[in-house]
Amino acid sequence: MATPEEDVRMAVDGRQAVVVGVDGSEQSQTAALWAAREAAGRGLRLVVVSAVHGPFPELVFTAGAAPLPEVVNEDSVRAFAESHLKEIADECREVVPDVEAHLLPGRPAEVLREVGADAELVVVGWSGRTGLAKALLGSTAADLVHQGDRPTVVVRDSGTLGQAVVVGVDGSPSSGRAADFAFDFADRHGLRVVAMHAWADAVMPVAVPELGWNHDWDAVRVAAGEVVERELAVRRQRYPRVQAELAVAFDSPAHALLEQARGAALLVVGSRGRSAVRRALLGSVSHAVVYHAPCTVAVVHGE
Repeated sequence: MATPEEDVRMAVDGRQAVVVGVDGSEQSQTAALWAAREAAGRGLRLVVVSAVHGPFPELVFTAGAAPLPEVVNEDSVRAFAESHLKEIADECREVVPDVEAHLLPGRPAEVLREVGADAELVVVGWSGRTGLAKALLGSTAADLVHQGDRPTVVVRDSGTLGQAVVVGVDGSPSSGRAADFAFDFADRHGLRVVAMHAWADAVMPVAVPELGWNHDWDAVRVAAGEVVERELAVRRQRYPRVQAELAVAFDSPAHALLEQARGAALLVVGSRGRSAVRRALLGSVSHAVVYHAPCTVAVVHGE
């Protein structure tokens, strides 16, 4: 049986919408406006959500994002949250006309997972200025990245719009969905795509001595390039306006993607690979890029 809080949240419809979590902070505003532009570009509604848990609001992005009233009680907290929610929603309406704003009970990650369960996209902001902010990211954005079912975007204000979308590809269905997301985004925003395939097996002779150091790494590089080219060929036909290029590296996937993403508009990764081991590794990749990427990150979940 659903709790009263769950009943309230289930009444909010996230279908055919971009759902964004806000708390009135500067990071919140950046994420909301990014989500509004994306909703407008996709022809979707925007659902702006703020979560209140217990007597105090649980901040989605960072502690102390905005000052609370001097006299703090449940009514003042709710009034404070509603005021900031309305301000952000009104600003978003200047970008996309169909905007809903909801102040909902519960923890931010739970609220956004439930409201965004059928959404086209779930968006949250990033703040990594302090250890506490990173801890809060771990309980909100990271929960959505690792446990959510819908594509999740963690918005960073990198100070540059960038001209490229970087996407990690490895030939798996998950990376195929990530490539679809990257090309669709690039096509709508007039950007190019850099498809990155990182081949970490260059260190395997150390871990598996029987492999030996005489492996034909040129052949490995060619084979890796063929994997990426197959991914690109299908998308080039589907999105003929998008310029796409290949990048192959003998490096750990996370490091290769982070290096390639310098100056990019968006970094896209899939959430699952070919096997349980790859799922664990890709989980660590998505975790690393969410924390350390120099640009906004999209994590595309499998179906």
